[in-house]
Amino acid sequence: MIAVASGAVIGLLGLALAGGGVWLVALGGSWYYALAGVGLLTTGGLLIARRSRALWVYAAVVAGTLAWALWEVGFDWWQLAPRGAVVVLVGLWLLLPWVTRALVRDGTGRPPAAWRGAGIPLALSVVAAAGVAVAALALDPLDRDGRLPVRTAAAPAPQGNQPAGDWRAYGRTEFGDRYSPLDQITPRNVGRLEAVWTYHTGDVRRPDDPKETTYEVTPLKIRDTLYLCTPHNQVIALNAETGEERWRFDPKVPDETNRQHLTCRGLSYHEAPAAAGQEAGPSGAACPHRLFMPTADARLIALDADTGHPCAGFGDHGTVNLWRNMPHHKDGFYYSTSPPAVTGRLVIVGGAVNDNVSTMEPSGVIRAYDVITGALVWNWDSGKPDQTAPIGPDQTYTTNSPNSWTTFSVDEALGMVYVPIGNQPPDQWGGNRSPETERVSSSVVALDLTTGKMRWVFQTVHHDLWDMDVPAQPSLLDLKTDQGTVPTLVAPTKQGDIYVLDRRTGKPILPVKEEPAPQGAAAGDTAAPTQPTSALTFKPPRPLEGRDMWGATLFDQLACRIEFRRLRYEGRYTPPSTQGTLVYPGNFGVFNWGGVAVDPVRQIVFATPAYLPFVSKLIPRENATTNYVSNGKPGLNENYGAPFAVDLHPFVSPLGLPCTAPPWGYVAGADLTTGTVAWQHRNGTVRDLAPVPLPFRMGVPDLGGPIVTAGGVAFLSGTLDYYVRAYDVTTGAQLWESRLPAGGQATPMTYLAPSGRQMLLVVAGGHGSTGTKAGDAVVAYALPPG
Repeated sequence: MIAVASGAVIGLLGLALAGGGVWLVALGGSWYYALAGVGLLTTGGLLIARRSRALWVYAAVVAGTLAWALWEVGFDWWQLAPRGAVVVLVGLWLLLPWVTRALVRDGTGRPPAAWRGAGIPLALSVVAAAGVAVAALALDPLDRDGRLPVRTAAAPAPQGNQPAGDWRAYGRTEFGDRYSPLDQITPRNVGRLEAVWTYHTGDVRRPDDPKETTYEVTPLKIRDTLYLCTPHNQVIALNAETGEERWRFDPKVPDETNRQHLTCRGLSYHEAPAAAGQEAGPSGAACPHRLFMPTADARLIALDADTGHPCAGFGDHGTVNLWRNMPHHKDGFYYSTSPPAVTGRLVIVGGAVNDNVSTMEPSGVIRAYDVITGALVWNWDSGKPDQTAPIGPDQTYTTNSPNSWTTFSVDEALGMVYVPIGNQPPDQWGGNRSPETERVSSSVVALDLTTGKMRWVFQTVHHDLWDMDVPAQPSLLDLKTDQGTVPTLVAPTKQGDIYVLDRRTGKPILPVKEEPAPQGAAAGDTAAPTQPTSALTFKPPRPLEGRDMWGATLFDQLACRIEFRRLRYEGRYTPPSTQGTLVYPGNFGVFNWGGVAVDPVRQIVFATPAYLPFVSKLIPRENATTNYVSNGKPGLNENYGAPFAVDLHPFVSPLGLPCTAPPWGYVAGADLTTGTVAWQHRNGTVRDLAPVPLPFRMGVPDLGGPIVTAGGVAFLSGTLDYYVRAYDVTTGAQLWESRLPAGGQATPMTYLAPSGRQMLLVVAGGHGSTGTKAGDAVVAYALPPG
């Protein structure tokens, strides 16, 4: 009975595999699944008839599967495992005595022995498969080993006029390099780091919060105080030594169901010159040290960093209304999630709009306010790029213009602010974009600090149809080249290119070439004939193929292969379509708002590339009101007023796993002077992503960002498992990790405590979009005393 029951089960597996395999063949895919399905069906039938030939047939299935798997993916264990696991387990089952005893040898009527006759080839094929699996476990063909230069002898010193032990801006300085000159923590001693205090903000998720409620904040450290903001825009000051709360400010941001995001990535700081007089607050105290925070209800608030009270002379009792002069005022549709840029006399702010709701969105204008009074100094509106003087009270900015939702960088010596620009909604259809929009979408724009006029623009995607905003703060450094030291800007992008530009002119330092791009955009639209690619790139090394599809088993892998063949895909920049287009890299990005970390002394970059494809399917709209892809407010991706809504989702299997094979996330190091990637290693485990907490190091995406230190150690907390980790910057080797109480999707920072100890600070509050555990923890680490 066991043989008969086994035959029935194997026959059903074969039927599913053969049916899906025939479908895949009809779509032009691999023949393996159909042939393997026939093999399982034949095996099942022979088992039901109690014929020993079943073992011979199944031996051929195992051997054929092994040969096919090695031909497709080599010794990549995480690719071999789903191809062979079910097949080998069934083979082991068939070798068990209670199965083989029930079988009859043809022509004899006698049962075979498991390890003789028909059992021998099956046993040998199973052993061969096991041997390949063991060998693959010892190899990682996707890892790249190497070393970054320890120090460039003639490299310029790191810039910035703040104390070495402070972290006074989101990227530590307005240069945004995320580099600390502290060196107490080194590769030799980092393994001794321990948590010294934990603080809980008390700001937790509320029932009416949007899905994308996130802790993405990088705290500031100024003198002896830490400053951070929470998703609901509460500002908290902590003792930098002990984590004890000093003050708290709550702007009372009202709940709003229209909001897509509830995020505060950080605060900005301004310190007046000692001799400068400041306006008096309500208590008569000066406000020479001030913090700036944009809120989820579109206010820009200035706070006294010493007391937490609003700076009364800034705007209207400490507040500037960012809705002023905005078209299409609708609560929840415009706000700023990133800290503004601050100079000696300006605070410069952008903003985000809800993704692809309509063609009548607020403007993406960039505005500069007087850092003391809050008076508008200039406004750069991409719809009217040459008219930067403050507009009148009855005027409005350009509707639906490209916005900048991420963080800016500033070079006051050159007199420029560097603004990463996004796209004009709708992201996936661009038939009605203006020439002004086409010029600046998905680009880095350099604006004059005095006038707001555009000094230069560098576009990273032409006629963007994939939501490939420039997502991260550019990093500034002075790079040593064959032509001498050049003021440089490093811009990571969603599509994987890292552009290294002369920040005076926007001209590439590392080569950029135009490559042919797929054509055939949706009705009423066009696709750019070429797209730029940097010499320093983390783009996928080749277009996806069927062999890149993945799953926990043969069966969900087969489902992914079928879906892959049904989608339109011609490589990077395949236009969105009504058929459904595979977008790879997806709009999650190879890099996102966490950006990269740059060591200006060693002239290197520490990066965390991620690889997750998305599906973009255009849905023809019959009117401007019906919801096609969303339920209720705010109508994300509906594109009211455009010809198409867009169904946008990750490319995953029926089990919810990525359809593409791991690794999905790496750490990597590159030399900025040559544009070469020195090393790249898979990073992070699926412990907190899998149904059971198995710490398989498959390589998971990071959503946060790294920092680097003069001690030669990099830190990262944003992977989708709940750890903060330390790495050797030279080789990329992981040196230390510590479990976090929640998702750490924020960029960590490091500072010098009043006691003289170098501290590592990590915020662990989770991220709604990635589904990581929510929390409200701020954790400080340090080396043990002595």
